[in-house]
Amino acid sequence: MQPVCTPAALADFDRELIVAEQLESFIERAAQAALAVAREMMGGLYGRRMLIIAGPGHNGDDGRRLALIARRRGAQAVVIDVRDAPRSLPTADLVVDAAFGTGFHGNYAAPLPAPGTKVLSIDIPSGVNAATGEACEGAVIADRTITFVAHKPGLLFRDGPSHAGAIIFADLGVTIADPMAWIVEEDLPGSHSPRPRTAHKWRRALFVVAGSPGMTGAATLCALGAMRAGASMVRIGAPGVAASDYGPIEAVAHALPTQGLYRAIEDELHRCSALIVGPGLGRSPHLLADVRELLLKTTLPVVIDADALYALDGNTVPFAGDREVVMTPHEGELAHLLGHSVGADPLGEAAELARRSGATVLRKGPVTVIARSGITPLLITSGTSALATAGTGDVLSGVVGALMARGLDSVTASALGAYVHGRAGANAPMEGLIASDLPPLIANELAEHSRHQIRDR
Repeated sequence: MQPVCTPAALADFDRELIVAEQLESFIERAAQAALAVAREMMGGLYGRRMLIIAGPGHNGDDGRRLALIARRRGAQAVVIDVRDAPRSLPTADLVVDAAFGTGFHGNYAAPLPAPGTKVLSIDIPSGVNAATGEACEGAVIADRTITFVAHKPGLLFRDGPSHAGAIIFADLGVTIADPMAWIVEEDLPGSHSPRPRTAHKWRRALFVVAGSPGMTGAATLCALGAMRAGASMVRIGAPGVAASDYGPIEAVAHALPTQGLYRAIEDELHRCSALIVGPGLGRSPHLLADVRELLLKTTLPVVIDADALYALDGNTVPFAGDREVVMTPHEGELAHLLGHSVGADPLGEAAELARRSGATVLRKGPVTVIARSGITPLLITSGTSALATAGTGDVLSGVVGALMARGLDSVTASALGAYVHGRAGANAPMEGLIASDLPPLIANELAEHSRHQIRDR
């Protein structure tokens, strides 16, 4: 996993380098790493023309050292002081943005590259706030950004991703002991859960309470996601929905009464390893009261999604700390649960709900945030905007529920589920993705993840 740190923590790191007289060595390593990316972007170094916009701080030092090394290898590397930069830059093979780094505040009108010229930013695009991702009007728009030691929140949230382009991470041999968050990769600890040789279909059984009259699509997508993620038996039902309403699906459908939900499925739950509640369920007051009773009485690991989130009050703490509960709000649902507007601080808002509820919070969005009290938040960046289509969240809930039925804790199940869900979307066709395309792709991603985990043991 890759660390994420605040600009303040990185400023402390810079001061430690100065005290230890290691700053020059660090700048050299940063410049060498940036040069490797520049070489790839230009298709070589010898004879290539680079324009380096260098500022007054350490970011500018990285750029100036990059220019020195590039010249030794045959490149035409021209350093332009940010204070003297023209509004429009001359033709070049590459523009390197080393104007302002993580300490930037205020406004910056970046010089404009010649048409067709690629831009590489060092550490963060100049003009982007490293803490929030907010970009000033003239901020650099890079094709790639190479960032050092740790990711910055500003590369991940708000305007940051659209200004950073492809992000290349270089730790430069530095280990961060206490980051503000971790970005999840293939090496997610504790996420390998092979099926035992003695397994049977009830070993990983899952009950899905989802759907409503005329609205069974969400329930079906949830069940498909769960089955493809390793749930060996899926039971499905919702109040007022006939078993036949779910259509042909490899799950056992139940007709449930319109009242007394917990009593109606209590015996079934004893045979299951996890529970999902919410997709397409509806929000009538008596139904939400039934859902709340179910959520508070069951002791199973549970995923609370979509409509079921409206059965909860974010100002109370309904779940004990040892319950394996996942809440999966998008921005609107999170605002409802917290009782205030959200969006300015995705990490803090997810952590607030986790603290209030006692649950693991999977906050859905362009960057998915996994938060639980007492742990360092996890971030999922594997997805793409192709997943912004109806029903993909229902599939995700099914995947997370299945992983908990397989025995993973709520944090690991949420992180792995969101990671493979994002990877499936990223590897799907560029256009035309629909939610029902995802389950088989997720099965492939989980298989690849398992191979990776076994290979690295």
